[in-house]
Amino acid sequence: MRASNANFLIWILCALCLSSSLLSEFTPDDNFLIDCGSSSNNTVGDRLFLSDDNPNGKSLSSTSKVSTSSELDMFSSLFQTAKVFETTFQYNFKIKKQGRHWIRLYFDPFVSGNFNLSLAKFSVSAQNITLLKEFQIESGSIIKEYSLNLTSSNLVLTFTPIVNSFAFINALEVVSVPNELIPLTVTSVEKVENSLGNRALETVARVNMGNRTMLPDDDTLSRLWVADGPYLMHNNQVVVGKFVSNLTKVNMTGGLEIKAPRFVYGTATQLGVDGDTFVNVNVSWSFDVDPGYEYLIRYHFCDIIDHSFGPMVFNVYVNSWKVVHLDLDNVTSNIRGAPYVLDTIASPIDSSKFKISVGPTNFHDFSTAILNGLEIMKISDSRRSLDEPPFGLDSKKGSNVKVGLIAGLVAGLVVLAILATLVIVLCRRRRRSALVRHLKEEENLGVNGRESNYTIGSVAFSNSKFGYRYSLAAIQEATDNFSESLAIGVGGFGKVYKGMLRDNTEVAVKRGTSKSMQGLAEFQTEIEMLSQFRHRHLVSLIGYCDEQNEMIIIYEYMEKGTLKDHLYGSELPSLSWKQRLDICIGSARGLHYLHTGSTKAIIHRDVKTANILLDQNYMAKVADFGLSKIGPEFDKTHVSTAVKGSFGYLDPEYLTMQQLTEKSDVYSFGVVMFEVLCGRPVIDPSLPREKVNLIEWVMRRKDKDQLEAIVDARIVEQIKLESLKKYVETAEKCLAECGMDRPTMGNVLWNLECALQLQGDEKSRHGKESSSQADLSNHWEASVSTTQFSTGSAVDIASMSMSKVFAQMVREDMR
Repeated sequence: MRASNANFLIWILCALCLSSSLLSEFTPDDNFLIDCGSSSNNTVGDRLFLSDDNPNGKSLSSTSKVSTSSELDMFSSLFQTAKVFETTFQYNFKIKKQGRHWIRLYFDPFVSGNFNLSLAKFSVSAQNITLLKEFQIESGSIIKEYSLNLTSSNLVLTFTPIVNSFAFINALEVVSVPNELIPLTVTSVEKVENSLGNRALETVARVNMGNRTMLPDDDTLSRLWVADGPYLMHNNQVVVGKFVSNLTKVNMTGGLEIKAPRFVYGTATQLGVDGDTFVNVNVSWSFDVDPGYEYLIRYHFCDIIDHSFGPMVFNVYVNSWKVVHLDLDNVTSNIRGAPYVLDTIASPIDSSKFKISVGPTNFHDFSTAILNGLEIMKISDSRRSLDEPPFGLDSKKGSNVKVGLIAGLVAGLVVLAILATLVIVLCRRRRRSALVRHLKEEENLGVNGRESNYTIGSVAFSNSKFGYRYSLAAIQEATDNFSESLAIGVGGFGKVYKGMLRDNTEVAVKRGTSKSMQGLAEFQTEIEMLSQFRHRHLVSLIGYCDEQNEMIIIYEYMEKGTLKDHLYGSELPSLSWKQRLDICIGSARGLHYLHTGSTKAIIHRDVKTANILLDQNYMAKVADFGLSKIGPEFDKTHVSTAVKGSFGYLDPEYLTMQQLTEKSDVYSFGVVMFEVLCGRPVIDPSLPREKVNLIEWVMRRKDKDQLEAIVDARIVEQIKLESLKKYVETAEKCLAECGMDRPTMGNVLWNLECALQLQGDEKSRHGKESSSQADLSNHWEASVSTTQFSTGSAVDIASMSMSKVFAQMVREDMR
């Protein structure tokens, strides 16, 4: 027993020595601590705040003890005094070493004599960065913490009262920070690299999981870590989260004490409810944030829990984004108790909440999840500000005057919009009347009869949108009265015939049936979609016919038929590897145009090899828009709709949750890519059981490093290994379980161009376009300015816009 006690005492002494050495590792070169308004120095914990010897301004003292929250109790003496300024005032600091510094501002609006500090309204700036804009605090104590990268030997902290008001400050700090605390670049949840070198940060939250508060004296950087309990979210009235603590298992290495203290890594909140650790829900925390800004989010992890809970593999989220599928054992090289820090940036948001979550994956039956610490830091915007509402968002501190001004401007814009609408309507009516007269004169020609308006069932169309309405007689003539010898395909909508118009134009004629209301809806959708766009990689609409309850669509004839027919199931010659790459690139261009070429994305919803057509030069065009859907509104992440599409190509996320996004098309395109590579159907019941499902078979082969085994035998000798790897890697990313983890079609297109370049120096069939894509890797999604197009559609896609970057690509593609 005595030996056991002795060992325990030895461990305590070692821990204290280690803790002491770690805490003394960093000594700030600059360490300005000022108790503003105080005539004497003030010791707070282990730190000495000097009296404010600046003669300017007015010094005040509270006549009663200032009441603070429990976390701020140790600072209560700092909130007893204040310095007040009725004009612009500056604090000047001589900086010994440039680089990252803390700036901490202490505020408590007490009442002293004629001054009620809750009435103060002012702004604060430092190094041309706005820290506070028209700031006002009505009650309570608050500490505002900022991190600035100082680039000169002098820091000026400026307080500016608004007219007829004043400014105040209770205490302030300017303290050096290790430059390695904030990385120069961080990757966002959208996989975009962001530079933080010259960006200012404001601490929004710094939380210690395990429901333990840690005071600044226990942190080498004097940071306050508050308990996470108040931020935990409920799930069906139950708090999903267990508080755990085990300081002895923390294995600190290197300079990690700078990122967070040992105490933070020694406590955690673990997934679980009332003794049950295996809960199939996330443990989540909610934080208030200002909308319109980007945020640096830092997660702190350390495995300090019982090993019997299974592998430490789980998902990490912010709002609806999955940040990472984290294998904690792997990232810490299987060193149990080694801390791990994960940084990410959340894109600008339009809500006032951040939801941070960790939760189980679908790959392990018995996995748990933990989080040890969390920091959320607001990033200064392009205006070099941390406290100004973005354009279009109301300021939480805005005055009634501002509200009235905005309301007046909005009202004026509404009136102007109404007047403009009336003018447009009158002009269109005049043009429509003239068009109707012109069409009546043309009807005597008898070949292409057109009407100003027509209906099929309950669906109404306007001729001004859809071009020529062909007479049934003209179509019967073109198809030899729908001769079976001219039938070139059959689909869910009906048969497709080859036709020849009187001007010798070859066309494809899709003839549907009026018996199905679903067919009627698809008929309407396809006409509307095809009429909106002209792009060299989308099939072009030529006309339609609705006579005698017919539903007929006429579009350009594609001589080489479907991509599917060239891959398997026919006697057509095999496509070479470069031809297949070109076809995938062309198809990706068409889909990318649908996703980004208009104000709202168009989701195809039925991407498959049977819907990719080839012209006489084997140029690919995406076809069959009957199931297409307009993408989500700007404030939505998805479209909720019934599941439609083709078996084997359906996005599993869309299939299970009925949430449609552009990434659903990306998934289907990934299936197409493997179908092109392997030269076999997606589902083939005639094959052995392990090969029936193409995607499952391909993934098993890939995991065994047997890539060449999946390649179509007719092209296996043509493919260079580097090209194959890039192609497979791209297709695999398209098939990611979570839609947010999949690339955009723009990224897919760029990677396919890379695969083509890796295959050889020969240019693709797209000529100049192929060579130009290499320059678009970092600019593909850029939007410089927009050009508006109007087609007068009945659906909400009439107004389209494209960036200059995209317009440059489309200019050659337009027919």
